[in-house]
Order: sequence, then structure tokens, then C-alpha cells
Amino acid sequence: QVQLVESGGGSVRTGGSLRLACEARGLPIGGYSMAWFRQAPGEGRVGVAAFSTMTGITVADSVRGRFTVSKDKATNIFYLDMSDLRPDDSGEYICAAQCLDLDAGARCTGYKYWGQGTQVAVSA
Repeated sequence: QVQLVESGGGSVRTGGSLRLACEARGLPIGGYSMAWFRQAPGEGRVGVAAFSTMTGITVADSVRGRFTVSKDKATNIFYLDMSDLRPDDSGEYICAAQCLDLDAGARCTGYKYWGQGTQVAVSA
């Protein structure tokens, strides 16, 4: 049984940094595409950054230059490093793994496994 367990969320001031971790239990992350999504209250889930086995690392325009992702295969943890945080970065951050479908640009459009999320709050 696969479980994705997120940690590292918290409250920070504008300009601060956080590192989110997604521990993958029962799934060797080296062989699968993974991603981080953000969901703000009352809004839909938005892709933030991804590590694709086909296209490498991609990040949303809104976080380019501030967020990046990495995989630690030794510990089987997928990280989201966030810096220069802004209030509109606030929300629940959710980890996803194993791509289900690809679009014409070989970008993943759906994931099989999802975590429960970790909350990030950025204050002005």
C-alpha cells in the first residue's frame, strides 16, 4: 500500500523560507514522476512544481526562481524548497506521485497517489 506523508508546513513572514518533505511509503520515488500542488481555501488545486521522469523539473510561473523540487532517493523523500515566500503562497500543499496521463508536451495531467497535505501560512 502506497502512502505519501507530507511535513514541514508552518507559519512564516513574507520573505521567509520553508522546506516541505513528502515521504513516500511503498513507492520508490526514483522511478516515478512526483509533484507538489497547492490548494487555498475556496479554490481549486494548482500545480506548483513537478519532477518528471520524462521532462525533469518544472515549476509554475508564479513561483519560478523561488521554489524548486528535489528527490532524495536514499531516504525516499521528495522535497519542495520554498524561498522568498509571499502571502499568496499560502495554502495546503499536497504531494502527488505516479503520473497517470500525459499531455502533448509530455507533462503529467493526473496522478495516482496523493498525500493529505501540510499547511503553509505566509503573513505580511
